[in-house]
Amino acid sequence: MLAKGNRLKNKKDLENVFKKGESFKEDFLILKVVPNYSILIRFGFIVSQKISKKATLRNKIRRKLSELVRLKMKKLKKGIDVVLMTLPGIETKDFWEIEESIDKLFKKAKIIS
Repeated sequence: MLAKGNRLKNKKDLENVFKKGESFKEDFLILKVVPNYSILIRFGFIVSQKISKKATLRNKIRRKLSELVRLKMKKLKKGIDVVLMTLPGIETKDFWEIEESIDKLFKKAKIIS
């Protein structure tokens, strides 16, 4: 689980990422990135009901994404806000396939060293 300081919680912060952020797409994930002018890296995760009507499955996907990001946190550039959105199809993927897609997305966005 991500530390509280590394989570995007406010609606205002999420809206800022959506309005000003640059988008990148890979398979079943969409990444939006915007600088936040601080030393923190903050993440938000969006798993819609299009993925599944069951909250337990959506939360499981959110936890997988959060854990994968937490493991890569030390390699990421500082001072960015990131939102990861899921697309239908992610529910059939395993942990390692999701990790591959996240790696590709981070390289596309040039936020990983």
